[in-house]
Amino acid sequence: METFNVCILLSLAVTIYCVPLPQMTVQDEDLAESYLKNFFNLTEETGPSVRRGISPVSRKLSEMQRYFGLQITGELDAETLAMMKKPRCGVPDGNIGRFTTFEGFKWDKNSLTYRIENYTPDMSQAEVDESIEKALQVWADVSPLRFTRIYSGIADIMISFTRRSHGDFSPFDGPDGTLAHAFAPSPGLGGDAHFDEDETFTFRSRNGYVLFLVAAHEFGHSLGLSHSNDPGALMYPVYIYRNPDTFVLPRDDINGIQSLYGSNPETPPIQPGSEPPTTPDSCDSTMVLDAVATLRGEIIFFKDSFFWRNYAQSVKPQLSLIANFWPDAPVNIDSAYESHLLDSVLLFKGRQVWALSGYNLLQGYPKSISSFGLPESVKKIDAAMYDTETGKTLFFVGSKYYSYDEAKKRMDKGFPKNVDQTFTGMTGKVTAAFQKRGYTYIYSGSKMFEYSLRTGRLFRVLGNSYFLRCTKY
Repeated sequence: METFNVCILLSLAVTIYCVPLPQMTVQDEDLAESYLKNFFNLTEETGPSVRRGISPVSRKLSEMQRYFGLQITGELDAETLAMMKKPRCGVPDGNIGRFTTFEGFKWDKNSLTYRIENYTPDMSQAEVDESIEKALQVWADVSPLRFTRIYSGIADIMISFTRRSHGDFSPFDGPDGTLAHAFAPSPGLGGDAHFDEDETFTFRSRNGYVLFLVAAHEFGHSLGLSHSNDPGALMYPVYIYRNPDTFVLPRDDINGIQSLYGSNPETPPIQPGSEPPTTPDSCDSTMVLDAVATLRGEIIFFKDSFFWRNYAQSVKPQLSLIANFWPDAPVNIDSAYESHLLDSVLLFKGRQVWALSGYNLLQGYPKSISSFGLPESVKKIDAAMYDTETGKTLFFVGSKYYSYDEAKKRMDKGFPKNVDQTFTGMTGKVTAAFQKRGYTYIYSGSKMFEYSLRTGRLFRVLGNSYFLRCTKY
């Protein structure tokens, strides 16, 4: 496999460091080649692309990067390698797009049987039974499918815990890596789900892999769904922890299963306010962002449980789940900003603030926003931004704003002030704010206002898409 020199992009820290990076190790290259063979159908070939100087490895790396919304370099960079090392499903990835199905593979009946052939010692049998039943019910709730457990004989969905080579020509790889795999509806192995016994499965704990989440994903395959590149979908190929007690099947997965079997005739209409979670769309011109912050050359846009990252080197933003990068961070935040003093991004929700450096929550956080000197009457911060010229952080609360001195760690005198006293014509609620290239950008709803903070002059009124590019997945 080829060796590359790269500028290290530590996606897991959500920051950019341009420092020399040693060449990828032989182990890294072997892992990448195996990953591309297993999940993106890498083969040795001598077709037209090879004759034009585009190697099969480079072409498949680009395909993988496009699928996961990474920068498309065609090279084995640190970010791509980090994605390859994440625990995931063993089923190959399909076409780029939201939900996809195994074309021509679905059950021709709605009543299916399942059988648990053996148990993992990681959990009690009762916990395994409940996890499997609950995972199947996820799909039954939104479709006409019904599942009945049997205790002997051959079921439509045979469930087993096994390790390494186990007779289906798809051996497991030991701890982490591939967690499980399942087969699309068909005779023989069709519908069966196998779980890697070298993993540590749990009932609810993050200290391992929650069996309910892994099983619910695999049963999607058992019913005819392929992978989705929607990072909010259950059928996204990479394992993402979610609270099993509050899990609700996302809209993308509902659309997928109902495209095969239709809706559940017994389910009442969804009531307003209880809709399944939907992944935000950067092309939605009416979207109101929760927060916007900069972090070492990137712009980060927060919405619900997600954030987009704007690379300095690319116009295409990458969409990720907040919990996938910052397990200790809140979702549906109120505001955020980059603290140069702490070298961290600060996230605000209600009267609490979280300071995150890379993956890690800084010691002593979360803490009360009173630590900034804000009065008890302030119940939440609507927007926050750091002014690079003065070293002050502005906190927007309703129609007013406060100025905080980062170096002296105290609130400036004479505040709060009315927002429109400094930002001419800003009469609406400020919902997000940040600075870039010497300009201050104030969001109010779905509009963005470009100001000079020094003079308060308004230059332009722009839409969300000016920095957050519209990207169709």
